[in-house]
Amino acid sequence: QVQPVESGGGLVHPGGSLSLSCAASAARVGIVRMGWYRQAPGKQRESVATIADGDIWYRDSVKGRFTISKDNTKNMVFLQMNSLKPEDTAVYYCMMYTGTFYWGRGTQVTVSS
Repeated sequence: QVQPVESGGGLVHPGGSLSLSCAASAARVGIVRMGWYRQAPGKQRESVATIADGDIWYRDSVKGRFTISKDNTKNMVFLQMNSLKPEDTAVYYCMMYTGTFYWGRGTQVTVSS
């Protein structure tokens, strides 16, 4: 069983940067796709960026500002967030897909002056 564990996040001013990391708790788990989702207060969870071998997808609102990357050897996924805006404030969740979806517990990102 895979248990994604996020790290990073925190409080940043508008225009600032943050990095998120996520590691799978088990090795050799056959992860097909990894990604980041977010949920703001009062809103539904939404996808932010996902990555698989040869394929990367970004939500329109983060294109050019966020960069997703992965390390297959370590079963890790990363999200570099630049030029952050107040509307990026949310709990960010790591997702790993092996044929079954696995979710991290989330990490808070707050963008505020």
